[in-house]
Amino acid sequence: MQRCVEKDGACERCEGALPFAFTMAFQPIVDLNAARITTYEALVRGPAGESAASILAQVTPRLLYRFDQACRIRAIELASQLGMQESLSINFLPNAVYEPQACIQATLAISSKVGWPVERLVFEVTETEKVQDQHLRNIIEAYRSMGFKTALDDFGNGFANLDLLTELHPDRLKIDRALVMTCDQDTRRQAILRALVGLASELNIDLVAEGVETREEALWLGRHGITQQQGFFHARPSLESLSPDLEPTLVALRQAL
Repeated sequence: MQRCVEKDGACERCEGALPFAFTMAFQPIVDLNAARITTYEALVRGPAGESAASILAQVTPRLLYRFDQACRIRAIELASQLGMQESLSINFLPNAVYEPQACIQATLAISSKVGWPVERLVFEVTETEKVQDQHLRNIIEAYRSMGFKTALDDFGNGFANLDLLTELHPDRLKIDRALVMTCDQDTRRQAILRALVGLASELNIDLVAEGVETREEALWLGRHGITQQQGFFHARPSLESLSPDLEPTLVALRQAL
């Protein structure tokens, strides 16, 4: 991890324009019990809707800090412009955060500027490489002390596994699509998901199922205690816009639980 160089209280690696343009799409996280959208996740896209991969491919190690900061600022600005009333979830790379207190200043500044309450910000840990557990713990504890919520993304896949929970105390676990797909039919996945429900309850952590793509998956999950869900079945990401009214569909799902 590269050292962050500060000058006059600001991080030099985080300042300056990026050599490429990007924007955000927003995908809702719904709660079947409440029959409403509770959170929107901000997902990076190209200006014309190009994939996240096409943007991330342009992020060199030299631009990592700057890109991480720019994503936070752009997400909060857009959410405010769109009149979002729900919580906003922003992905971040732990290795792009050198020192939590220093690296959060731009986020606090834009939140103050647009009037975005910090309690409606959720930071999702996205790991593309192994991160030292102590570093990640420091970030999560610092963010929670500032009033932010935190989430472990892609739980059950890659580096985001059970061992992290021995040291970390996130507010949410986002269950990876690998465990969610065909959960209405697959007894092995069902056993794992039931165990996760019990574990999350014991640890006082909310569960969110990612990658829900069928009504059958949504209902099985909801009937077994995982009512917070995200995926194409509910809504696809919307470029620089919020989802249409999902309440009628969510009310019908709640009635079917």
